[in-house]
Amino acid sequence: MTRIIAVALLAALGVSTAFAQGTYPTKPIRWIVPYAAGGGTDVVARPIAIKLGEVLGQSIVYENRAGGGGLIAGEAVAKAAPDGYTFLVGSNNTHTFPTLLFDSVPYDPVKDYATITQFVNAPNVLVAYPGFGPKTMQELVAFAKANPGKVNWASSGNGGSTHLAVVLAAQQAGIKVTHIPYKGAGPATTAVLAGEADLEFVNVGPVLAHIKAGKMRPISVTSLTRLPLFPDLPTMHETGFPGFQAATYYGLMAPAGTPRAIITRMHTELVKIIRSPEGMERLSAAGVIAVANTPEQFADMLREDVAKWSKIVKEHNIKPD
Repeated sequence: MTRIIAVALLAALGVSTAFAQGTYPTKPIRWIVPYAAGGGTDVVARPIAIKLGEVLGQSIVYENRAGGGGLIAGEAVAKAAPDGYTFLVGSNNTHTFPTLLFDSVPYDPVKDYATITQFVNAPNVLVAYPGFGPKTMQELVAFAKANPGKVNWASSGNGGSTHLAVVLAAQQAGIKVTHIPYKGAGPATTAVLAGEADLEFVNVGPVLAHIKAGKMRPISVTSLTRLPLFPDLPTMHETGFPGFQAATYYGLMAPAGTPRAIITRMHTELVKIIRSPEGMERLSAAGVIAVANTPEQFADMLREDVAKWSKIVKEHNIKPD
């Protein structure tokens, strides 16, 4: 035990010395991502990682580790050395939903991490198959009340963010719909495109081309304010769902115990990148809302997110696939 403590102290001293000499980082930095390549996370985080690598003078190795509902990536970072060279691109699927849905999670979503900054909120857009009759939320609610259970609402899977958004919407509207879980957002989108399902909540980026091509019809957006990308598209909040929000967040986290100097350096550079005119323009074009908050604000948001969705999960006895 004494030897382990000594090694840990030497490692910490090494990090402190590196900072004192202005040499951090001295090697590539890993960002572990809990999704397969090409998804919404990549649209947001990969350009930020590339720019950060240029600023720090070391490449950011972008490592996709999909699987386990986000638990594989989350565990890898929670158990990594807190030396400033391994980070997690965290989201609801690593820090909110596993905590609520699984009996056993191999890490504590709060105690095992040091939050750095939340990159963005990625609101969902509610899209419909073009042949689906209702064109507004008011028409949708009226149709669902007149036809209980006949609205087929797709999601990316039981217990995921888009499923819980369906549950919350149905609860607030007092309607009964048929939830159809798919194995991911891709298959759910394919189902709506084919008319196998009427509706889905989905991040804007992956369906933007379909909307522009008229293959999907947007009905509403789940942020409290309208998106610049769709200035004429009303929010759920505006259309009879007061306070309705259902978004995916993406942000950077480090293993607990990572020196504060590293957290501060990473936070400072990331905020500059996200809030730069180029960064703001790119994120807005992707249909997401830039955040770039403090480590403390990010940690508070995580706790609030768990509390919000915990009530929904318990009330409806939601279980993962």
